[in-house]
Order: sequence, then C-alpha cells, then structure tokens
Amino acid sequence: MNLPNKITVCRICLIPFVLFFFLADFIPYGKLISAIIFGIAALTDNIDGRIARKRNLVTDLGKFLDPIADKVLVMSGLLLIVAWPISGAGVVNIEPSVWPVWLGIICAIIILSRELIISAFRQIAATKNLVMAADKFGKIKTLIQDITIFLYMIYAFIVSEFYTAIKGNTNTILSIILLAFLILTTIITVISGLNYILKNKHVLFEKSDKKNEKVSKYDLIIPDVLSEFIEEGVINENKLAERFNIDQSRAKKIIDDMIDLGYISDEQGDKEILISIREYEDTFGK
Repeated sequence: MNLPNKITVCRICLIPFVLFFFLADFIPYGKLISAIIFGIAALTDNIDGRIARKRNLVTDLGKFLDPIADKVLVMSGLLLIVAWPISGAGVVNIEPSVWPVWLGIICAIIILSRELIISAFRQIAATKNLVMAADKFGKIKTLIQDITIFLYMIYAFIVSEFYTAIKGNTNTILSIILLAFLILTTIITVISGLNYILKNKHVLFEKSDKKNEKVSKYDLIIPDVLSEFIEEGVINENKLAERFNIDQSRAKKIIDDMIDLGYISDEQGDKEILISIREYEDTFGK
C-alpha cells in the first residue's frame, strides 16, 4: 500500500474518533476535540490526492477508497450536527446544532441525496467503461461542506461549554450566520451535482457496443498517461507504448484522442502537453 492510500485509510480511521468525542458529553471539551480531528481528516483529503498525482501513485485502490472516505466523513459530520442535541453549561432547550432543526434536516437530505445520485451515476459509467471528468465545482463543494461542518462543530462546543456567556442575541446571530453557510453549502452541492450530470449526460445514452468499449478502454487510461508525462511536458508514441506496456496502435489512438481533447499539441515527433498541473487537478480531481 503506497503513501496516498495509507493517508486515505488514516482518514477513514479518524471518523470513529470524530463520532466518539462529539457524542461523549461526559468528556470535557469533547466537541472541540471532535472538531479538530474532523479538520485534520478533511485536510488529508487534499494531501493524499496531490501526493498520488505528483508521484504518479494513482491506483485503483486509491480511486476506490478516496471517495468513500470523503463521503463517509461528510455524512458523519452532517448527521452529528443535525441530529445530536447539545447539552451542558446551562443549556435550557436541548436541540441539535442546526437551527431551525427542520431546515437542517432538509439541507442534510439534499446534500446526502446528491452524493448518492452521483455515486450511482459513476457506477453506470463504470459499467460502460467510460471516463467522466470531474466537475470543477466538486472541490469547491467538498471544501465548503467541510468548513460548514467544522464551524458547526465549533459552535456546538461553544454552546455546550459556554452557553451562559453567549445566550440571547449572540447565540441567535451565530445561528443565523451558520445557517447561511449551510444553505450556501446546499446550493453549491446541488449546482455541483446538476453540472456534473449535464456535463456527462452521454453516460445515460452511450451504447455499450464493441466499438464504444474499444474507444472507452483507451479513454480510461488518459488520466494516468497525463499524470505520468505532465511534469516532463512532452509525450510521444514510443515512450507511451514503452511505459504503459501497450502496442503502437493503441499508443497512437491514445495520442490522437488526447490531441482531440486539447491535452497535447498536434505536431510531428514529441507532442507538447498543453494542460497544466492545476488544470489536470481540476479536470481529473475530485
């Protein structure tokens, strides 16, 4: 197991600790500890992906584990702030962190539904051997989700430990600000999902015949090819065939596909890679 996958596994292993410390009201400052662990887990999401792409350590195991870790972390955090009541420090009305509760439940359902729908969409694409480029809103969506959940966890800590000091107008203002974050998160999550589906709507209509299967097999390797050669800045058929252990005809087809996609230049000999590392991450990242 390589380093990025180890980091991903560590992120998954941190989730039970997030749950435990948030739910353990008998532990002093437990919700603060939970928020810190959640923040650390969220940060590792960016770290493992960057290491995997920079060192060419992208694996099927990583592609499988990374989205699972992200979604379980977000789902766990959402359920904690929407469902678990805050208690302690003179709290009178025992309610979850999100207020009003009904709106928090609706937002959580929308966010979780988006993740399930996109996961099902990717499964359909996988059965047809199709590659779906990542939505640029995906990273923004994940970042805002993590920030919103983290802020709500900090709020839960403040209320549980210092309620008497912030009750009244201060508490109301904090609730309104956080609710605005949650609504913004929900809107961006919906936009991200719709944009992702519209951009890849061909998945629902693509015929799984022999011709498409052949083309799609070449398409599947393009992200790995770019990851391998992007730092070198150039690519050619011979190097591609040698490094990926494929025949010349397949290497030529991949080169032609990448030219059509605008990832490399159309010139004799070595082809210049036109996509930057940042653009690569935006296209093939989360």
